[in-house]
Amino acid sequence: MKILVPIRDGRTSDATIKALIEHRDHLQAPITLLHVVNLKKMDYRMIPDFQIDMVRQYATRTAQRLLDDKTRQLQEAGLDVTPRLEAGFPREVICAIANDEDFSLLIIGRHSRGEIRDVLFGSVSNHVLHGVKCPVLLF
Repeated sequence: MKILVPIRDGRTSDATIKALIEHRDHLQAPITLLHVVNLKKMDYRMIPDFQIDMVRQYATRTAQRLLDDKTRQLQEAGLDVTPRLEAGFPREVICAIANDEDFSLLIIGRHSRGEIRDVLFGSVSNHVLHGVKCPVLLF
């Protein structure tokens, strides 16, 4: 058994990390802690071409610091965690990794922005819930 836990910077992922620590006695399988640098967000910004590499490097460094911090928290709680940093569109990358690498369980936080907003615009957690083959635990 192996568990995939996608995270991002924010309260939802903080709550997910806290829940993982609280339930650590039930999580004996190896955990892959995944952060996907969201390239889609960069598409909508007015970033000149000559600066896009600099912005991506900054986003990657920031993401790595987040991933290192959350990995450390989980490891200090006694969990077997491997950090993983990817780039792309989070909903697509998460589903591809979960499905292609045969994860047994995916644990993901969910924003509480409202069901209507999620239905109209979608959310990463909603997309993942319907796009992976393994069971999904929503926090």
